[in-house]
Amino acid sequence: MMTPAFFKRSALASSLWGFRNEFFLVGAFSLIANVLMLAPTVYMLQIYDRILVSRSEMTLIGMSILTLLLFAVIAFAEWMRSRVLVRAGLRFDEQLSAKIFNASFEARLLQLGASQTRSFSDLIQIRQFLTGNGIFAFFDAPWTPIYLAVLFFLHPWLGFLGVFFALVQVGIAVFSHRNTLKPTEEAHQSSADTSAFLHSKLRNSEVLESMGMIGNLQERWLQRHSASRNTTSKVLHITHSITAMSKFVRYSQQSLVLGAGALLVIDGQLSPGGMIAANVLMTRALSPIDMIVSGWRQFASMRISFSRLEKLLARFPENSKPATGQTFKGHVTIENLVATATGRQAPILKNISFKIPAGSVVAVLGPSGSGKSTLARALVAIWPTLTGNVLLDGLPLSSWSREELGPHIGYLPQDVELFDGSIADNISRFGEINSEKVIAAAQSAGLHEMILHYPKGYDTSIGEAGHLLSGGQRQRIGLARALYGDPMLIVLDEPNANLDDVGEAALYDAVRKLKARGSTVFVVSHRSGAVAQADHVVLLNDGSLYTAGPRDAVLAALRDTQTAASHKEREAKPMDSLTADHLARST
Repeated sequence: MMTPAFFKRSALASSLWGFRNEFFLVGAFSLIANVLMLAPTVYMLQIYDRILVSRSEMTLIGMSILTLLLFAVIAFAEWMRSRVLVRAGLRFDEQLSAKIFNASFEARLLQLGASQTRSFSDLIQIRQFLTGNGIFAFFDAPWTPIYLAVLFFLHPWLGFLGVFFALVQVGIAVFSHRNTLKPTEEAHQSSADTSAFLHSKLRNSEVLESMGMIGNLQERWLQRHSASRNTTSKVLHITHSITAMSKFVRYSQQSLVLGAGALLVIDGQLSPGGMIAANVLMTRALSPIDMIVSGWRQFASMRISFSRLEKLLARFPENSKPATGQTFKGHVTIENLVATATGRQAPILKNISFKIPAGSVVAVLGPSGSGKSTLARALVAIWPTLTGNVLLDGLPLSSWSREELGPHIGYLPQDVELFDGSIADNISRFGEINSEKVIAAAQSAGLHEMILHYPKGYDTSIGEAGHLLSGGQRQRIGLARALYGDPMLIVLDEPNANLDDVGEAALYDAVRKLKARGSTVFVVSHRSGAVAQADHVVLLNDGSLYTAGPRDAVLAALRDTQTAASHKEREAKPMDSLTADHLARST
């Protein structure tokens, strides 16, 4: 039987619903604590109305001991409910951390502006609310009517007074919700944007310092920071105003209830014990509402975090694809591929189609801005907005499990990113280090001898983002990482951009070895040396496929076209002169 759509819970709500037994247990402990909270009221009534009149010391001792025992039970109940919630919060974090990590990583990969740090901050915000004092107010609030009923039992006017102050506090809570939720969300968003702006610029601190750009950056950051500060100040102003209003109501309630009780005592409608007990009972009845009002900002922040995480997990649900068990061969087929980008009207790649047999070396050429790097990302399934198909061995890349596919793919991006750890960690992709495979990959990249000159060899730490290495060393370690484990599909985007002659020779030697082993290799390059190693050539121009096919056939066709084509035809399909020269020299 299918569940109606309006009964379906989100992934995050379902995780919380999985802790319903813990919440029921917390509710049971809250029941015990709140029922026994009537003990101080009964104790005061007995002291003032019976014991002071009878002067019975034994009754006083007996009542005091009983009350202390009840207080101990209250303390135990509150300790237990706190312990249950803390453990539930830890389990909640354990259940969601991996899902949130994967979802935020996919969002970042698709350039949707989400960050893992912010997602985990949202998770921490929810967990802190679930384990903090604020949530106890929601468990205690249902007992407010019980306390008010006891006030009515003491005297109807005291009950009506209690209802009046409860309604005032509820009104303050509603006012707080309506006036703080949106400003709080805006303040969080503004603060996150300001922080992200600063961190993105500080990553290039050397450029900022060398060219005197710090002042300009500071001016722009101060504008954003000022706007963020003003938004936060607005939220704090509203919150503090509401808190002050709540305190006024609370202080007025304490005094007015005491005054009303005194008036009833003077009129003989209430005993002195009832007057004191009513004051304590009123404070206890309105305490949960007061806690809700004072903690509303935390609750509003938690709701924003909950909504954000809910949308993230709905957009990127956990999707573990089963392993296909298929043997990887490396046949690549591109069918009607179109790549677009947010904020850009014209597609980056326009209806690209070609086929590459397994074990081929493919040179991807074209002028700057022709879409070569976008094609490289599409080949390893990391470009966010694609239509058409990228098939590996006849199956769309999206149908493969990334855990199964990843070890069989090698990718060297144009901007090589290394991570804090040792050289061996980076080459082995931070998995279990296989020394033989690490050394083999380093040797293929022409890196082995260089690494042995370091005091710690492969255990040498490279620092965050590999800042302790030169650009050429980072690129060669990135190449070794791409070659680690002998993958069947390797995509190298400008692999020789930072290499010297020795490094470039090692690169082309590695490409020849990969070809001999049967791997399919795509080399995106501006240099003619890549064409000399290639079996196939893919030539892009302005996002369109100019031509693709076996190298010799493509080169021959290009020579014939350049010789026979008219000036008008060349304007219709302009060729970058530098690329044409490279192709001519490669023959």
